[in-house]
Amino acid sequence: MQPPLTILFLSSSYKGDAMLQTAKALGCTVLLLIEDSLRDEPWPRASIDQFQLVPDLRRYQDVMNTVSWMCRGLSIDLILPLDEFEVELVAMLREHLRLPGMGVTLTRHFRDKLAMRDLTYAAGIRVPDYVQVKHYDALRDYMARVPAPWVLKPRMEAGSMGIRKPKSSEDVWRAIDELGDRQSHYLLERFIPGDVFHIDSLSVGGEIVFTSVQKYGAPPMQVYQGGGVFVSRILSRDSADAKALRTLNKEILNALGMVDGVTHAEYIKGHADGDYYFLEVAARVGGAFIADMIDHATGVNLWREWARLEIANLTRTAYTLPPVRADYGGVLVTLARQQYPDLARYSDPEVVWRADKPYHAALVAVSPDAARLESLLNDYATRFAADFTTSADPKDATRTGQTG
Repeated sequence: MQPPLTILFLSSSYKGDAMLQTAKALGCTVLLLIEDSLRDEPWPRASIDQFQLVPDLRRYQDVMNTVSWMCRGLSIDLILPLDEFEVELVAMLREHLRLPGMGVTLTRHFRDKLAMRDLTYAAGIRVPDYVQVKHYDALRDYMARVPAPWVLKPRMEAGSMGIRKPKSSEDVWRAIDELGDRQSHYLLERFIPGDVFHIDSLSVGGEIVFTSVQKYGAPPMQVYQGGGVFVSRILSRDSADAKALRTLNKEILNALGMVDGVTHAEYIKGHADGDYYFLEVAARVGGAFIADMIDHATGVNLWREWARLEIANLTRTAYTLPPVRADYGGVLVTLARQQYPDLARYSDPEVVWRADKPYHAALVAVSPDAARLESLLNDYATRFAADFTTSADPKDATRTGQTG
């Protein structure tokens, strides 16, 4: 009999319970490497065979030494990230230990915003006009050719972290000067006002087997930097936007080389021209309780299915997607001024889930009627803002999972 598979998960935030539980339920030995600050989070401890604590997952060499030390007494078959910030680290560990999964080069297609731009642009996919922050003459030519405002964004951060919106070339040069030796880790691109969408997918053998197309209320960057209520909802599946975005998403994942795994991609539909532009994609489950919304509306838990797919690949067995429902789901999230917000007044029958997280108000609503769901979310968003919303430093919002 084959010994149980051993999977090591890494995370710098508390998430992914369903993935850990699924791996354990399928007979795997589950190891979890986290930062010391996360030791008291409500992890599903019955599904975790061993915890390993480190001071800081950003210290890559220290983590590599720790994992290599763990391998002296354990035969680790697979390493997986639970959070965006560990995607590249896990790729480095896989290559160092010669384990299966995406290596560093392919991982950067789903982590480095400049690599995404170059590859999709080369494939003929529309992206915002952009330039790498590297050669100053190229920057001058770009700003003379492409009108402001622009977006100065880090290549490797998650969601809207670290993004600036300079309105003049003087603003750009000042910001670049402040970055110092970090300049080459940024790109400059045209800011396109428009509606922002996201697509959460599961790919098997290079084919997309599950896709859910959603539209944000306010753009995530606006919520992240200015506060407010984060809203997302599943689009009517027969709408022109949903159909066009599904086609575009397939083209992008093909161009970037996705084979097996989950992805969370974002797109914008320009107000001025009505065209769709690719923004970014990550090889992870969407944050801000998006996975909970998709689970309640479709019956597909992306954390669970990601675990099932990885284990099927390791054991060389066929992966089968579970039955998919076609309800419509929506999620609302806001940082709350109350430690334990009271959501009892949000009691419509469509409400199927409420967050139990300090200083967060969040819920998921589901309906078979897309119009009914949209109307309910609009009403709730206004009430959330009055009842709960407060603001926090954007870095804190990221750590608490408010980014998509």
